[in-house]
Amino acid sequence: MQVNEAMTSDVKIANPNQTIRDAARLMAQIDVGVLPVGENDRLVGMITDRDIAIRAVGADKGPQTPIREAMSKEVLYCFEDDDLDDVVQNMADIKLRRLPVLDRDKRLVGILSLGDIALTEGAGSAGSALCGISEPGGEHSQSMDGGRGMRGT
Repeated sequence: MQVNEAMTSDVKIANPNQTIRDAARLMAQIDVGVLPVGENDRLVGMITDRDIAIRAVGADKGPQTPIREAMSKEVLYCFEDDDLDDVVQNMADIKLRRLPVLDRDKRLVGILSLGDIALTEGAGSAGSALCGISEPGGEHSQSMDGGRGMRGT
């Protein structure tokens, strides 16, 4: 099965110049915890509710803080025609619960989440990914020590 058979394709995109308040309101409106951040038709980052809490609020930044100051700039992604099982294993290895999905022209076409995987593949596949993701640390940990884990591919 390919990623495009499991992903969510209706994705809202934030602009890095919008405020974290705008991002939080959009997350609440569409009931998500992550937004891709795009500029000039390219994916430039991801902003999560956790980014807002830790990188902004936790650092005494106010609601008018631009998204670009709180977003994750390193964007790991998969392609829509990648094999879903391979991507699930990679998500476990790099400890990410969601990945933006790009077409081969590197345009955003969706998001793949653990929920998408569970609905498509069943609890076994999503549970296996969650076990890997839930191990403490990792490169994308937002703890003060930066985490200690495997590097994503």
